[in-house]
Amino acid sequence: MNEELRRRWCNNLGLRDMDEPEGSTPPREFSTPFSQPILETVIPNTFVGPKVTFMGMEDPEAHLTTFHTQMMLVGGSDAVRCKLFMSTLTGMAMDWFISLPNDHITSFAQLSQLFREQYLANRAPPPVLYDLFDVKQYQGETLKEYINRFGVQVVKVGTTKKPMIVYAFRKGMFPRPFCESIIRIRPKTFAEIRRRAMEHIASQSEVCEKRTSVAPARPRAQSRAQPARVNEATTTRPQARGQQRGIGR
Repeated sequence: MNEELRRRWCNNLGLRDMDEPEGSTPPREFSTPFSQPILETVIPNTFVGPKVTFMGMEDPEAHLTTFHTQMMLVGGSDAVRCKLFMSTLTGMAMDWFISLPNDHITSFAQLSQLFREQYLANRAPPPVLYDLFDVKQYQGETLKEYINRFGVQVVKVGTTKKPMIVYAFRKGMFPRPFCESIIRIRPKTFAEIRRRAMEHIASQSEVCEKRTSVAPARPRAQSRAQPARVNEATTTRPQARGQQRGIGR
């Protein structure tokens, strides 16, 4: 049984069976589930395909999202998308693809649906609003890092309940000066939190820079020549004596 499977595998890949002599029957062409119009579509050599792979253990929705995003940049017809999507499959995923019936796939929408159904068990559970309360600021994590990580979760949840977002952010913060500031003056939106956080980060950076800077040395006072003072005792005494002599006369 294993020998038969190996022969079929070699035939599907268009490889010559290593145990057969060179004069044997030529191998069959590589079977593919694509329809003939897709097979006849030529992809230019200058076309840059997506740089992503799927082995069979990843989230299918995440793979499709990444593939769609990269294809938006390069364009391509529906048939081109089918062929390039096949190029992203490897390992067990490629084994599944070549096991599909011949001429079975006629569009990329059909291929995407088959791909989702095959790897449905790998799909991550959809995020819910209360997942925001699981985002906690780690010890030693900066305010900027925490905001960015919290913002990613907000995008995943896709909620528009602004008070809930603000409350979840405040509950997950480590008690620090910025946390105290948003408790005293509570923001109304996450955008306001971002703005105030950037202002806080900028001010803290300036304060830190001031603390680490070295103050310049005070310049020494320049010594000035003092004006010569007239000795009042020597100048006034002769005059006083002369006056006394005149009075005595």
